Amino acid sequence: MKRIESTFGRLQEQGRQALIPFITCGDPRPEVTLPLMHGLVEQGADILELGIPFSDPMADGPAIQLANERSLSHGTGLKDVLSIVREFRDTNTNTPVVLMGYMNPIEFMGYENFAFQAQQAGVDGLITVDLPPEECDVLLPILSDHQIDPVFLLTPTTSKERAARILSYCSGYVYYVSLKGVTGSNRLDVADVAEKVAAIKALTDLPVAVGFGIKDPESAQAVARVADGAVVGSVLVNKVGELQNSETREIVTQVAGIIGQMRTAMDQR
Repeated sequence: MKRIESTFGRLQEQGRQALIPFITCGDPRPEVTLPLMHGLVEQGADILELGIPFSDPMADGPAIQLANERSLSHGTGLKDVLSIVREFRDTNTNTPVVLMGYMNPIEFMGYENFAFQAQQAGVDGLITVDLPPEECDVLLPILSDHQIDPVFLLTPTTSKERAARILSYCSGYVYYVSLKGVTGSNRLDVADVAEKVAAIKALTDLPVAVGFGIKDPESAQAVARVADGAVVGSVLVNKVGELQNSETREIVTQVAGIIGQMRTAMDQR
């Protein structure tokens, strides 16, 4: 069984929801990412989403744009991302790692080469923000051959017909974007999210994780009441930015501490 599937299966048996932190790989400098990944897991993360630095992250707000700039200033590229995942797997063979980013670095590496190296490194899933389902026919079979789950995003404006089509391409889990706009914008409307998640779950048996707008233990707890997982990004990346000149230990302690508080709140829902 794939790591993502087994993780959601275990959580379902426990009556718990997945806590999925997002960080940008190489932010604020490459040597921080590996200890931060381990720190997030120690504080209760179930799945890690690792951003591939990109120079034009059009779906992301200022916080993650700045994270990309910090990472790119150190020359972090896709090969470095895979190398860090490989190091993570030296001591953690259970926690799924999902790469999140844009198509250009993957196309530059080549689909087959990327999928092979990602599988060898221990990558479990891939979210490509700018890959429409109409253009994924070449990439998806290659990902499938290498046991990598393609995770697609649904948004508040996705029609039922288009959602059904996108879901037919998904495996692992579905990522529901709870807000209109870029990452880090607006506030969460939990009642609306609950309605949309229910509509998605009527179309698929896959777990539904909700992201965008989860900023504190209260919002993480609220999402845990209506979805299978909560994706937390901008609040973590903002904290990394605030601490960019701090020692690695301090960054890990404070950023992972945010996840620890959310884990406690979600488990007390």
